[in-house]
Amino acid sequence: MLDKLEAINVRFQELEQEMNNPDIMSDMKRYVKLNKDYKDLQPVIAAYKEYKDVLGNIANCKEILNTEKDEEFREMAKLELAEFTSKRDSMEEEIRLMLIPADPQDGKNAVVEIRGGTGGDEASIFAGDLFRMYTHYCEKRNWKIEIVDYTEGTAGGYKEIVFNVMGENVYGQLKYESGVHRVQRVPQTETQGRVHTSAASVVVLPEAEEFDVELKQSDIRKDTFCSSGPGGQSVNTTYSAIRLTHIPTGIVVSCQDQKSQIKNLEKAMVVLRTRLFEREYNKYLEEMSSKRKTMVSTGDRSAKVRTYNYPQSRVTDHRIGYTMYNLSAYMDGDIQDLIDALQLAENAERLKEAVG
Repeated sequence: MLDKLEAINVRFQELEQEMNNPDIMSDMKRYVKLNKDYKDLQPVIAAYKEYKDVLGNIANCKEILNTEKDEEFREMAKLELAEFTSKRDSMEEEIRLMLIPADPQDGKNAVVEIRGGTGGDEASIFAGDLFRMYTHYCEKRNWKIEIVDYTEGTAGGYKEIVFNVMGENVYGQLKYESGVHRVQRVPQTETQGRVHTSAASVVVLPEAEEFDVELKQSDIRKDTFCSSGPGGQSVNTTYSAIRLTHIPTGIVVSCQDQKSQIKNLEKAMVVLRTRLFEREYNKYLEEMSSKRKTMVSTGDRSAKVRTYNYPQSRVTDHRIGYTMYNLSAYMDGDIQDLIDALQLAENAERLKEAVG
C-alpha cells in the first residue's frame, strides 16, 4: 500500500509543477483536467502523510520496547503501540477505499428527470411528491435547483419534470435515485378507499460540460414557441421558450422556465449536451455492471428500485433490502441515510473487485 501511495505522491507533485507552468493556461481544457486531478488527489495525499506519521510512531514505540530498560517508559510505549496499531489498521481500511478509482462523474452537477408512469393521474401526483422530496433534500444540502421543463398533470403533480441540481458532489449522491419508484396508497381520486399501485421513473445524469461533448451548431435546429403554464401574460405571449433538435440523433430538448429566450437556450444546451453524453455514459455503466454489482441503474429505465408504502409508512429499497418505517420524514427530504447505505454497499462491491 505504501508503494502505491508514494507513486500517487510523485504524481501529485508532477501535477503541481504542470499547473505552475505558464504555458498550461493557454490550453484551458488541459488546465481544467489537471486542476480536477489535483483536487481529487488532495484527500489521498493528506491520508498518506498521516499514515506515514502513524507508521513512524509505531517504529519508535517498537524501538523503545527493544532498547529501554525503564519499566514505566516501556508501559507507556506499549499503550502507545496498541493505540497507533489500531489507528494504522483503521486507516488502511479507509485508504483502500480511497485508492479504488472513483466514478469520474461523481463531482459533477446533475440533470434529473421525473416522469409519471403507470397509474394515470395518481402517477403524476406521485411524480410531484418525488420532486418535492428532492427539493427538500437539496435545500438541506445547500444545493441549487433550476427547473428546465415540465408538463403538469391534469389532477396535480407532473407528467414530467426536468431540473438541474448544482452544488458539491451532486451526481455522486443523487445517482442512486435512477430507476422506477413505486407507490402504494389510496389515491385522492379513489372513492372506495382501495390501495392502488402506481409508479414514476427517475433518471439522474451527470451534467455534461462543454469539454465532455463536441456539439456542432450546424447539427442543431432551434425553434421558438410561446411558453405555457404560470408566469403571467408575458410568458404566454412572447416566443421565449426554446426547442432544440439534434439532427444526427433526433434528440429533442425544450426549455420554457425562464422569460428570457437566452436563458432558456443556455439551459436547453446543458440538457442537450447531457442527453448526448448519456449515450456514452450508459455504455460505461453497462460495462461497469458486467464486472460487479452496481447500485446505479443503467439505461434500462424499467428497473424497479424502491417502493413507498403509505398504509405501512414504509420505504423499501430493493437493491440492498433496506427498509425504514418513517415515510413522512423521508418524503420531507430525509433521504441521506438510505443514500449512505447504498454508497456503503457499492463501496463494498468495489473493494471486493479491487481485492479480487
